[in-house]
Amino acid sequence: MFEANQLSLAIWLPIVGAIAVLATGNDQRAGLARIIALLVSIVTFLVTIPLYTAFDKASGNLQFIEHMPWISALNIKYSLGIDGIALLLILLTSFITIIVVISAWQVIREKVAQYMAAFLIMEGLMIGVFSATDAILFYVFWEAMLIPMFLIIGIWGGPNRIYATIKFFLYTLLGSLLMLVALVYLYFKSNGSFALADLYAVKLGLTEQIWLFMAFFMAFAVKIPMFPVHTWLPDAHVEAPTGGSVVLAAIMLKMGAYGFIRFNLPITPDASHTLSGFIIVLSLIAIVYIAMVALAQSDMKKLIAYSSISHMGFVTLGLFVFNKMAFEGAVIQMISHGFISGAMFLCVGVLYDRMHTRKMSDYGGVANTMPKFAAFMMLFAMANAGLPGTSGFVGEFLVILGVFQVNAWYAIIAGTTLILGAAYTLWMYKRVIFGAVSNDNVKALKDINSREGFFLLILTLTVLIMGLWPAPFLDTIHSSVDKVLALSSVTKL
Repeated sequence: MFEANQLSLAIWLPIVGAIAVLATGNDQRAGLARIIALLVSIVTFLVTIPLYTAFDKASGNLQFIEHMPWISALNIKYSLGIDGIALLLILLTSFITIIVVISAWQVIREKVAQYMAAFLIMEGLMIGVFSATDAILFYVFWEAMLIPMFLIIGIWGGPNRIYATIKFFLYTLLGSLLMLVALVYLYFKSNGSFALADLYAVKLGLTEQIWLFMAFFMAFAVKIPMFPVHTWLPDAHVEAPTGGSVVLAAIMLKMGAYGFIRFNLPITPDASHTLSGFIIVLSLIAIVYIAMVALAQSDMKKLIAYSSISHMGFVTLGLFVFNKMAFEGAVIQMISHGFISGAMFLCVGVLYDRMHTRKMSDYGGVANTMPKFAAFMMLFAMANAGLPGTSGFVGEFLVILGVFQVNAWYAIIAGTTLILGAAYTLWMYKRVIFGAVSNDNVKALKDINSREGFFLLILTLTVLIMGLWPAPFLDTIHSSVDKVLALSSVTKL
């Protein structure tokens, strides 16, 4: 029974746990809320581990399948199943949530139970997005996830949080509505089915496919975010509390790319090939132009937000050149970026908790007073720049190699990001960490405590293990990538 409902357990356990956290009531029992939230997040992570251990890596088919009627009148089912790509994203989600709960332990002092519960609900909904094999179920999880994020930024965010939340909500909602229109159209084309397997089999003309592709593209491009619909992300990051930024960068951005893998490539294969040039151009603009925008930032969070957009350009580039190596690189980049961007935002969070400023000019010489922190941040900065031996290198290297086999010029342009990425990351590091102690606030800084050291050490290990030994990650996705590429190469015309 437990095996059969493994995915449901991973989805609903954190949501039920969130209700238990909310039941602790007001901030007088904040300590209890924190402990319950931590236990729930750890148990959820432990529940997701058997998904990996029992997963058959040789098969590209969906596994851990669950199937139940939901809205019978419209033939909408509660159906779940995962392949290797979804598996890695689920493990990333359950892992990052633990880190977020620990990182907020002493920082969040008001409405603690509500804060923790919002993250647990979001964890369940995000795992739901990666597991859903019914299009409407996917859509419900996809939309519902906006609500906790909206609350996290809107309640615990910075001074301009209302502006940032509304912008974030409107952008993502508008895109999602177009996706709903596309799904309704496909429902009628498939004789009344929302099951993804049935939608993959629907015969569609090229014009139909292009329209459907663009509808899905709008929903997913906003989420990644791709150039030119990226402007909500820096605002959301700057205003979000540290935990919100971590989840936003580490997991939510990946959902857009996951949507492309699940919807665009298999449902509209001809349109995907026809419009691949358009996607590649937008990806290269994101990689180069947004990296240059990152160079101009004075706020650390904004710089890392733009860096995320640039790195996600690699993902979309790798997906749409239809090369196995580039595709696998794109998936690895999604996971790696989850660890690295999460770690970078946590580093900024550590500094912000002490000095309540994100401006680089307010720092300088932090290494003199926080040497342990400086060492951790150095490693994450190097990983962000794509240093060999870190996880940041593996994904980008595979994408560039795969893209080179398709078009050398694309690879050369994409490769410039390794220079630009190193430029803005190291420039930030130099201004904040090195040099003489510039003011009394920096002089009074205390180095990281054991709690901060713990979560930074865990992330360090993940970045290094993935960088030095990527084989377990690659072996998990080989067959799934083959399956997606096979679906995207079959014409529907």
